[in-house]
Amino acid sequence: MLTSVVVRTKDEGPRLRLTLASLARQTARVEVVVVNDGSSDETPAVLDEARASLDLVVVTHASARGRSAASNAGAKAAHGDLVVFLDGDTLAAPDTMARHIALHEDAPQDRWTIARGEKFHFRSTRFLHDPEAGTPRRGEEERVARLSVDELGRMKVTRAMIHDDFGALARRAEHGIYPGAGPRRLQEIELDALRRHPECAVLWAAACGSNLSMRRDAFLAVGGFNEAIDCNEHRELALKLCERGARMALVEGARAYHLTHRSGWRDPLRENRWEQAFWHAHPLPAVKLLSVFWACIDLHPAVPPDARIASLPELEAAARGERGVDYDDIRRRLGLPGLALPPITDRAGAATGPATAVVR
Repeated sequence: MLTSVVVRTKDEGPRLRLTLASLARQTARVEVVVVNDGSSDETPAVLDEARASLDLVVVTHASARGRSAASNAGAKAAHGDLVVFLDGDTLAAPDTMARHIALHEDAPQDRWTIARGEKFHFRSTRFLHDPEAGTPRRGEEERVARLSVDELGRMKVTRAMIHDDFGALARRAEHGIYPGAGPRRLQEIELDALRRHPECAVLWAAACGSNLSMRRDAFLAVGGFNEAIDCNEHRELALKLCERGARMALVEGARAYHLTHRSGWRDPLRENRWEQAFWHAHPLPAVKLLSVFWACIDLHPAVPPDARIASLPELEAAARGERGVDYDDIRRRLGLPGLALPPITDRAGAATGPATAVVR
């Protein structure tokens, strides 16, 4: 099975160099498709360096088009039967792609599979612009300057580490895409659902943005990522595939390691522009409850204990109205914006009437 790894990147040249080094060490043969989404840094030089060690395809956007558009462009340029999406600041363990390939080769061929691996992060890299050289991120110069040589050495991630002893490097990593209890707890919930509740109707919510794989023909058949969404676009894609009969699966042991580059994480309750587009495409109760679910994971004080959703099966039950909780009121308490239902349309897509309600 020819496999294409689609890597989206923008202005992260030093991290991309490490990502590509990890892909050069894969135990399975892969094509690597890098979408340079309007970078203004050293990314072109990094890509030129990588050509000697990778089967590399480069797609260049003169200006940034966003994560979803970059992913779609990469998938269209790919030649593989299988596509694996990876971010340009994420290392793949040496056997990660082999594990993705094995799962899809063993999967039922009459049913699409969308599969995710496990996510880890390196907390130590969040203050560094270049994790290999140890140069500071803008605004962190004084912090890094105060470090001893030994301390700075322990923070670095280098190509030599990736090449010579990835296992030792991996032992420094922590669970979850970002540091903190919330991201770690979310991954634990998602993996538990994938392992123990394969028939859960909202298992699409366990999709991840990087270390995600599917057949390329399935991806293209549903139109790829929704380019109006650049946060949680992977969950919207998984929902589209599941609506077409796909199954969600966990690729056990397929591990990806995020080279953390910020303090904190992308908070979907604050960065919530994605929600309107997601809801417009899929006006389902579970979509409306995603933000409530994540607030519950973070133990937000606006959600009373008896209303908390602690698992994907509980999210499914809440979406069916089985919890006896007014989650519209919870959304208001969380300060989430109203969600307008899409207008009624005919089969050709022409509007025939206004939206029927506004869901708060």
